[in-house]
Amino acid sequence: MGGAVSAGEDNDDLIDNLKEAQYIRTERVEQAFRAIDRGDYYLDGYRENAYKDLAWKHGNIHLSAPCIYSEVMEALKLQQGLSFLNLGSGTGYLSTMVGLIIGPFGVNHGVELHKDVVEYARERLEEFIKNSDSFDRFEFCEPHFVVGNCLEISSDSHQYDRIYCGAGVQKDHENYMKILLKVGGILVMPIEDQLTQITRTGQSSWESKNILAVSFAPLVQRNRTDGNKPEAVVLPPLAVRSLQDLTRIYIRRTLRSLITDDNAGRSTTQRPQKRKRRRFRRSRRINTYVFVGNQLIPRPMDSEDDECIEEESKDEELEKDIEPVKPEEPQVNHLRDKILSLPLPESLKAYLLFYREK
Repeated sequence: MGGAVSAGEDNDDLIDNLKEAQYIRTERVEQAFRAIDRGDYYLDGYRENAYKDLAWKHGNIHLSAPCIYSEVMEALKLQQGLSFLNLGSGTGYLSTMVGLIIGPFGVNHGVELHKDVVEYARERLEEFIKNSDSFDRFEFCEPHFVVGNCLEISSDSHQYDRIYCGAGVQKDHENYMKILLKVGGILVMPIEDQLTQITRTGQSSWESKNILAVSFAPLVQRNRTDGNKPEAVVLPPLAVRSLQDLTRIYIRRTLRSLITDDNAGRSTTQRPQKRKRRRFRRSRRINTYVFVGNQLIPRPMDSEDDECIEEESKDEELEKDIEPVKPEEPQVNHLRDKILSLPLPESLKAYLLFYREK
């Protein structure tokens, strides 16, 4: 499923195309998509396909098409402080974007069938926290992934404000998914080739809305062949943050607010427009004619006598007047610079920076 928008050269191109096609419609979703480079979730050697609106699969590793993820993010109507459950969490790409929106006081859990994919997701998450400047521009709710079949979640598990299932759900499992949702919550999942948004309006009432025609691989069914009852999937606990962690969150929030105030009134740096590709010149041959008797015939010409007039399109003439765009300078990590400038012990600075390598 995918191919709804044209391919881009980089992550920003991809997001521009998704916006133009109206798959991304809100600023918070756009910011989350721009902050997480989709290419970082591809294996080496496959990254050139990262910015195409296509699904990608290699072994157990799978990414849905960008237009699917953007519709899911919009349909979830995410807000700060919400709890989120990702059933079939895969590489963690979607869960990481969700974490940028729900913030440090939200809950961000994922269940994934394959152990190797959970390990891959944790590696991608660690890479994001340690090396991406986007981490310092947001307050983040770190995803927690567990291995297991999402159809085997323990019956006494807590409910969530938002749920997404990344595999095709059959009708007989629809109610099972709904029970995991809090009243007032939103569940997004593919049912019978339709990406569907379900809102729980009461203890036993729901509203459904079809969003998009899709094609998903079905959920892996429970294994009953050996006669043994499968082990129940235990979701991560709803842990309360420590006082030390809360202090770090509020110090970083205060510094980020000061930086915003310092930068107020300054002109916003806009993403430079990419220069148009140079057009090739068109050549038009002009033949010379002579009178022979009373007839007008073309005069024979050899290669030395060829006369060509070069025509330049108006677009090319205008392009001559456009100065080449200077390479975009890397964005400054103002929060990091602010923390490093504080008169604090190095160990405390390292803690405030989450021991980031950059």
